[in-house]
Amino acid sequence: MKLLVRVIEARNLPAMDLNGLSDPYVRLQLGKQRFKTKVVKKCLNPSWSEEFSFRVDDLSEELIVSVLDEDKYFNDDFVGHLKVPVSRVFDADSQSLGSVWYSLQPKSKKSKNRDCGEILLGIQLSQNNSFVELPIKDHISNLLIHEDSSIESPSRSFSGPLSSPSPTRVEDVALSKEEKSFAQTFAGRLAQIFNINGGDTATSKNRDINLSELPASGRLEDHNNKSEDQSLPKTFDEVMRLMETNDQGREIPTNLPGGVLLDQLYVIAPQDLNTLLFSPDSEFPRILADIQGTKELELGSWKIETDGESLRRVVTYIKAATKLIKAVKGTEEQMYLKADRKAFAVLASVSTPDVMYGSTFKTELLYCITPGPELPSGEQSSRLVISWRTNFLQSTMMKGMIEGGARQGLKESFEQYANLLSEKVRPVDMKDASSGKEQVLASLQVVPQTDWKLALRYFANFTVISTIFMGIYVIVHIFLANRSKVQGLEFVGLDLPDSIGELIVSGVLVLQGQRVFELIARFMQARVQKGSDHGVKAQGDGWLLTVALIEGKSLAAVDSSGFSDPYVVFSCNGRTRTSSIKFQKSDPHWNEIFEFDAMDEPPSVLDVEVYDFDGPFDEAMSLGHAEINFVKTNITDLADVWIPLQGKLAQACQSRLHLRIFLDNTKGTHVVKEYLTKMEKEVGKKINLRSPQTNSAFQKLFGLPPEEFLINDFTCHLKRKMVLQGRLLLSARIIGFHANLFGHRTKFFFLWEDIEDIHVLPPTLSSMGSPIIVITLRPGRGMDARNGAKTLDEQGRLKFHFQSFVSFNVAHRTIMALWKARSLSPEQKVQIVEEQSDAKSLQTEETGSFLSLEDVSMSEVYSSALSVPWQGFGAYGDGENRLSKLFLHSMGNAR
Repeated sequence: MKLLVRVIEARNLPAMDLNGLSDPYVRLQLGKQRFKTKVVKKCLNPSWSEEFSFRVDDLSEELIVSVLDEDKYFNDDFVGHLKVPVSRVFDADSQSLGSVWYSLQPKSKKSKNRDCGEILLGIQLSQNNSFVELPIKDHISNLLIHEDSSIESPSRSFSGPLSSPSPTRVEDVALSKEEKSFAQTFAGRLAQIFNINGGDTATSKNRDINLSELPASGRLEDHNNKSEDQSLPKTFDEVMRLMETNDQGREIPTNLPGGVLLDQLYVIAPQDLNTLLFSPDSEFPRILADIQGTKELELGSWKIETDGESLRRVVTYIKAATKLIKAVKGTEEQMYLKADRKAFAVLASVSTPDVMYGSTFKTELLYCITPGPELPSGEQSSRLVISWRTNFLQSTMMKGMIEGGARQGLKESFEQYANLLSEKVRPVDMKDASSGKEQVLASLQVVPQTDWKLALRYFANFTVISTIFMGIYVIVHIFLANRSKVQGLEFVGLDLPDSIGELIVSGVLVLQGQRVFELIARFMQARVQKGSDHGVKAQGDGWLLTVALIEGKSLAAVDSSGFSDPYVVFSCNGRTRTSSIKFQKSDPHWNEIFEFDAMDEPPSVLDVEVYDFDGPFDEAMSLGHAEINFVKTNITDLADVWIPLQGKLAQACQSRLHLRIFLDNTKGTHVVKEYLTKMEKEVGKKINLRSPQTNSAFQKLFGLPPEEFLINDFTCHLKRKMVLQGRLLLSARIIGFHANLFGHRTKFFFLWEDIEDIHVLPPTLSSMGSPIIVITLRPGRGMDARNGAKTLDEQGRLKFHFQSFVSFNVAHRTIMALWKARSLSPEQKVQIVEEQSDAKSLQTEETGSFLSLEDVSMSEVYSSALSVPWQGFGAYGDGENRLSKLFLHSMGNAR
């Protein structure tokens, strides 16, 4: 007996993606039999028209129909589901429910969104493999049942009755043994309904036909795979070329949150590095397996799926035993997310079910290959970034232990990976990269233009030409016309218009003259500002920031001529650099270089603002702005980058700037030591230089660039709805918090420049007698750290509460010193210094036993005033009276 289910369409599905749409598909399950429809891209009212056949073993089973939204990079989102008992279909008229709209139910009753849409299904029981009442119109799925796994295969289109070998007949062959037991189990129960002998005869005939029609392997899926393999490209390069045509401008995914295992530049083209790492003919994986002791390595062939949009392969191996675990079998599913011969992204999902709790998680690795900077030798370079995360399939209390073990194992494996890759491909020397900067900057030359050419381009417009023509016309008229007589209110020397026409002409001439005068003044002022900061060399030693402004694209046109007069202002650490003005340009070319004076600490943010020059008398109009965050961006990525501009005009025109940004440290480690020495004077506490291992762990924890260094850290409590204990970590550019409670991690950070105010609240019972530090951010800033904020006020300012410090005074002084150094103006610094006490105690350890008066708060218990003659105090210190002798004896100085 078969349960035939036809999935027709759905309507009013909720939007699960950020674009307001979904990529829905349907998953059906009856017992251990599972099927899946095709995915309909970007649709809330999808249509499938696919038919599925289930073998019924028990009438008490339920058909589970689930609608999900496909997610390429993460787990698929649940939309809704419904359950249909098989007994309900069995008891219906003609054992068919017909085509009915079913309401989808949420995953749980507590779900906020209970409107999950509707789905149209046709369900019936039958001895045959086709519907009796519902004709098949569009599609039927190409299925093959596995008893413990689901099937995902493309659908076939056809019309008419089921005359070709159907997937359900293949199912009969694969499950013939189970059907014998099925017949014995239900023989007595179904004898009144089915003709057992006739059914068996018919079934056996059908099986004979199917066996003769099937390929020798007995599997329709194998036959389809063979036919597909014949049409697929033969070589890895051909597959990559096919993927390039189907890439359609996909973006490189961001690094996975587990951390970065490898980030290195290599002297090799991106496509060659991709071939070395992932080609089936490459020897690199096999050599790596020998080094790591991996056995039985099998590299599957790459297969194109979903109409050439996805490229997948399966790699299996037996991982060598370690001190903690025995040798285990691993299965790695690799999938290309991007491949356009310039950039490549491969997501690998590794499952090891034989390890402890192995069925509850998968380890995911993301390989990103992008073009690197051009080297002085002219060779191409590539950047390889490998990041990871643990994807938990089930909830488990051992999450922290699993992540820690995976992190340690991956760290050891990819150290060997990096060493072997460095032997095969030469890494980029940082000296070459720095010399590449000089070469790039030297190649930027500003094309000189004379003032006459600029004036000709600027004044060659309708306003100027028409004004000149009208002026010449009026002058000629004056010479040709006779002198008019004085009349009306005129007198000698004052000639007024004698008609409405003359009045209008006079007004037009005045307005035209005013506009031409403004254009001339605007041009002269712009020439004064010509290249004001281009070529100005930086002064001092420390962190040197160099910005090369190359060109702009699609800048907004705000002038009546359809163009604009743009110039760019760069701001960093209170210093500004301004570019020259480009007249009447929407796609200007600058090729100008700006250098900022050396800074003691690395910069956090570079602000970029594009203005339209409106002359000396009007305020400049903003054409767009951008913010470059050095903390969240690797400086190597900024060596050649297009920055999209923000703002209404910029977003409407999709404006962007082409920049090349370089950040160099001319003092090496000395700049860090000098900065710490300066902070020691501000804090009144010795600050030790942290080890490279500690700084590296700090950088990986928050995903910070390699120039970031840890200054100090304090144990404290973060006050939200519930108090959370963790550590407050301070560096020159950020303040971060990290906590790990039973494997549940909480971490965030924000910039010192984002802080608007820091104040202290008096101690409370909940803070265990310790004052509370309240940090308020500027409106709209630090939204990435919103998960750690206690409140968000009406002005959009986040407020963070930190309390229960071991040594509150030291923590507060350190926070205030770092904040003053980064974000306060000199006037604000002087004001805060005046408010603070001058008495500061120098303490070498945070947990030291020495306490200053500021650290101790004592309450008065008893006090009394007694009248004592002052002359008597002199006799107490002469050493002769009894009180003096007792005092000296107790001090060990008795005579």
